Amino acid sequence: MKVFNSVSDYISSRSGFEGPVGFVPTMGALHSGHRSLIVRSIEENQTTVVSIYVNPMQFDNENDLVAYPETLVEDQATLEALGVDVLVLPTYDQIYGDGFRYQVLENLFSHELCGAHRDGHFTGVLTVVMKLLNIVRPQKAYFGEKDYQQYQLISDMVDAFFMDVEIVPCTIVRESDGLALSSRNLNLDSCARAKAPLIHELISNVSSDIEVAQALSEAGFDVDYVETHDGRRFVAAKIGENPVVRLIDNIPVAMP
Repeated sequence: MKVFNSVSDYISSRSGFEGPVGFVPTMGALHSGHRSLIVRSIEENQTTVVSIYVNPMQFDNENDLVAYPETLVEDQATLEALGVDVLVLPTYDQIYGDGFRYQVLENLFSHELCGAHRDGHFTGVLTVVMKLLNIVRPQKAYFGEKDYQQYQLISDMVDAFFMDVEIVPCTIVRESDGLALSSRNLNLDSCARAKAPLIHELISNVSSDIEVAQALSEAGFDVDYVETHDGRRFVAAKIGENPVVRLIDNIPVAMP
């Protein structure tokens, strides 16, 4: 596995990669969900590139950024074992040499669901993803459906700007008890971890969004939202203490 700590070195080497190139952008703390994206990229492409970059511009809460798990040594070993061809480890100064003067804004869907509760989050996401796609120049990029709103916004951005890359959605990977895999799950204490699967259980079995929100609140969750849009039910709720962990999930639902 080739490791690039320099964006300019990667760009200089990019023309020598055998194609097609698949790309999986991550913030590290890799789990089985990430691995499923990477395995699919390896199956579908001749070269697979993974990036690890914890993007501060998408965190609306400083405590959430500080608490984000850092497992770079373990992550590199995982990528080596999977057979990843290239790992890109950019720095803040390389990604935001412009001082974040130039930003990608979306003025509709990014203000709903998570965007209604995380000011500036999707501006940070879209900006860094556009930068990474322009650096890596893949034919395909893989995103998990756990962050379905993120996937949809990125897919729409690529279409809107005529970017020559296919955004590939990948099915949510879950624990045996239904909890959607997330790097933030590492921050759940034992009590919060025991309650966390209730999110998936309720959105799968309770008939109305209001009833799901009420049941989660009664179980001790601080609910941001439970909403159904375009045949998909979305939920975000916080649980735990020191740190508080924000969990999201979604499932397709039958429309009446």
